[in-house]
Amino acid sequence: MKVITRIAPSPTGVLHVGTARSALFNYLFAKHHGGTFIVRVEDTDKERSKKEFEHDILNGLHALGLQEDELYRQSERGEIYAAFIQKLIENDTAYISKEPSKTDAAKEVEVVRLRNPGKKITFVDEVRGEISFDTAELGDFVIARSTTEPLYHLAVVIDDETMGITHVIRGEDHISNTPRQILIQEAFGFERPTYAHMPLILAPDRSKLSKRHGAVAVAEYLENYTSAALINYLALLGWNPGTEQEIFSLGELIEVFDITKMQKSGAIFSVEKLDSINYHYLSHMPQDQYRQLVTKLFPKHITKGEQYTQMREQAILATIQERAKNMAEIKAIFASGDLDFFVQAPKITDASKLVWKEDSLQEARDHLLTLESILELIDATSFTAEHIKGAVWEYATEKGKGSVLWPFRFALSGKDKSPDPFSIAEALGKEETIARVQSATTLLDKTKES
Repeated sequence: MKVITRIAPSPTGVLHVGTARSALFNYLFAKHHGGTFIVRVEDTDKERSKKEFEHDILNGLHALGLQEDELYRQSERGEIYAAFIQKLIENDTAYISKEPSKTDAAKEVEVVRLRNPGKKITFVDEVRGEISFDTAELGDFVIARSTTEPLYHLAVVIDDETMGITHVIRGEDHISNTPRQILIQEAFGFERPTYAHMPLILAPDRSKLSKRHGAVAVAEYLENYTSAALINYLALLGWNPGTEQEIFSLGELIEVFDITKMQKSGAIFSVEKLDSINYHYLSHMPQDQYRQLVTKLFPKHITKGEQYTQMREQAILATIQERAKNMAEIKAIFASGDLDFFVQAPKITDASKLVWKEDSLQEARDHLLTLESILELIDATSFTAEHIKGAVWEYATEKGKGSVLWPFRFALSGKDKSPDPFSIAEALGKEETIARVQSATTLLDKTKES
């Protein structure tokens, strides 16, 4: 049996993480078994369905690497539904019922109701095991607004049958829909697909995830996270392979995906965990790829800085790659001005900032003067972090690393927090490094005199 799965989004809103995860699990299951993944756009709600929402959904799935094998739209399948509705009426498994209109009591409408045998329905769920429902309480429920307009349950059953869907993998909120759909399947004589109902995605307080908890559109997440990280994280929401491995490529997920490893309880959405996974992808990204991703975020005051060079750019990228967990943090770093010292000399006005803890202004000045003399001896062509550290380390160890390296780093960056002074010095080059050390020494001299 060839496995065929489907995701059936309604284009009445943008793609959200819940739908994306449903699509992912259907995709993984189909591809693991060498099957087909179908996207079926449920766009029969003419008032609320919008083409721009359909585009957002499809573009979002494609951005995540979830390319459908077949694409259908319910709005293009009206003749198919009408033929099946007629078949039910002819077989007397459904009937036309004349009833008062719900919108205008003075009018009468004709709806189609299923003849419900009122039986007990039992099905085996791949995640939850055996589930039973007594369908008698459902009565003869409405399955179509007219002989040409199916309601949700009827359209789903007809679509699943005609598209050959073998496995219906969806959220647990659809469990209550299953008995109605099975009754319709049996009325037609259709084969029942295999069901698997996923746990819902929950907020940290275990309530249903909503926008107030940070649940936003997939497009918004993709502005701040790599698609690889988002796919990796969504896969771990309610599923794990039974190992300690947490980092997976899409190909690896396809290889190991086992639907029986899905958990029954709700999956907690954690931005911190997503950040952690995204940091892994960012910090391990090849330099060229990372540069292409991040340089487009460089603000003008960086790229137009008087000391902006390719080496400074590389230093900025290396600093960010080590520090930032997502694109929002990268933007915040630039907005804070924390890296401006790479492209323009810091304007230090408070000499005490150059002094380590209980040291004196004189001690800080003496250390900077010694550092200047040490740096002068390093050839400009060998002015690397490794060489600078090697030249300075013995003196710093003797006098106290904090006492020596704090004024050195602050003189170069003007920041309480910054990369180590050796990396900064390499990026600045010999001439600019010494110039900044001299500027700091001059400030200490003036402060002492006053």
